[in-house]
Amino acid sequence: MIRAARPGDENGIARVHVQSWRSTYRGIVPDEVLDGLSEETGARRWKTVLESQDSREFVFVAESCPGESGEIVGFAVGGPERDGDPVYKGELYAIYLLNTHQRQGLGSRLVHAVAAELIRRGLDSMLVWVLVDNPACRFYEALGGRRLRSRPITIGPATLEEVAYGWPDLKASGFTG
Repeated sequence: MIRAARPGDENGIARVHVQSWRSTYRGIVPDEVLDGLSEETGARRWKTVLESQDSREFVFVAESCPGESGEIVGFAVGGPERDGDPVYKGELYAIYLLNTHQRQGLGSRLVHAVAAELIRRGLDSMLVWVLVDNPACRFYEALGGRRLRSRPITIGPATLEEVAYGWPDLKASGFTG
């Protein structure tokens, strides 16, 4: 089940964030960065985000089963594009799923939820930045994302490359608002 995140979800989101980074980026991002991630620190950050009155950024969560007892197994964050791109007005800031819940359609449903919210907010295009060595690049391509450009990004002591995938017209790409 996909739903809007709410205060109280911060521990589940932080757990997914840390576990996903460690499983996805091991061998890509320096171990010292991954080993230094903290669910407690992440939960404090996510608590601030979820309690913020800034409605520019929004978060959706994927639960393992509907209802109050559902465990958070994934999340996605979106909002306005952050770098002033002239074409792409919305951005998928982050999307993470626990390994055990990947390839079950939850990732696609999270992307669709973000895209629908962007459309609802009048942002009819979207991009996402992803590390070039991340296997998720194929996921974005399968969703119709077009590879746009790359840029360097510094994570801890490493300079890595990230690539942008974009959807210039969300509705024409099959996303609905």
